[in-house]
Amino acid sequence: MKEILEKLKSEAIEKIENATQINQLEEVRIRMLGKKGALTEMLRSMGKLSAEERPLVGKSVNEVKVLIEKELSDKKQMLEEKALMDRLGSESIDITLPGKKPESGTLHPITKTTLEIQEIFASIGFSVAEGPEIDFAKYNFDYLNTPENHPSRGMNDTFYISEDVLLRTQTSPVQIRTMLQNKPPIKIISPGKVYRKDEIDATHSPLFNQMEGLIVDKGITMSDLKGSLEYFARSLFGKDTKTKFRHHQFYFTEPGAEMDATCPKCGGKGCRVCSNTGWIEILGCGMVHPRVQSMCGIDPEEYSGFAFGLGLCLWHGH
Repeated sequence: MKEILEKLKSEAIEKIENATQINQLEEVRIRMLGKKGALTEMLRSMGKLSAEERPLVGKSVNEVKVLIEKELSDKKQMLEEKALMDRLGSESIDITLPGKKPESGTLHPITKTTLEIQEIFASIGFSVAEGPEIDFAKYNFDYLNTPENHPSRGMNDTFYISEDVLLRTQTSPVQIRTMLQNKPPIKIISPGKVYRKDEIDATHSPLFNQMEGLIVDKGITMSDLKGSLEYFARSLFGKDTKTKFRHHQFYFTEPGAEMDATCPKCGGKGCRVCSNTGWIEILGCGMVHPRVQSMCGIDPEEYSGFAFGLGLCLWHGH
């Protein structure tokens, strides 16, 4: 029986190795392992053997059975992979891949604008910082050097939840929290929603999106501010964009300025969008006020910085 078993094993392995089709493997499986297969018949005939021979023969038959099953599985996997590769090579479209579900809708234009501006500032080393939309008055006003009698602190201009809790009127509290929690160098932009008691018209809304930026480090000057913001304007509106800065008072900057850019609609020639001036006010900016730095625990004698803020709208072409 040992010789017969060895012959069956060699014959099965040879047929498996020479098989080129999966149905040929199935023929070998049925012939060797099926209900009437050679190995199955050998196991059934073990009753004729002596009690000493049965466990030895049974073990040998089972070892051959396991070996043939493994050879069949390995060869089947190889033939299936080869068939798939042959089919992929001959078909221009793989019909076995799942279909692509069409996406409905698209990003809001303001979201697109936000992402585009974030990429521009990321290219010069800015990271994104975020903060709560419901914040304390101290972060929204006090740390920003805003006087207690300033109109923006009044009930008519700001949404108060309680005496010292409000809907933020700017993303500047994110800058304050960043300076309080981190040591320089600091280089962030802070996009997000802000809230003010404005009547809705073409240029005002009680809810709008804003993005502010902040740099604090050693040796930061107004030249760094102008260079960074000119780079931003040209990246957003085009390389021929020109900018100009006008002095403006902000309580949290010294000096402060407004930055204008040539109108992206008319290229500076004058049109209805820019009221025929050729210029559009883009943002407010300035060097961080020494008092703001001091309140945040940053020595203005050692560090300096600049900040800027702009409202995000649809005027740049999206």
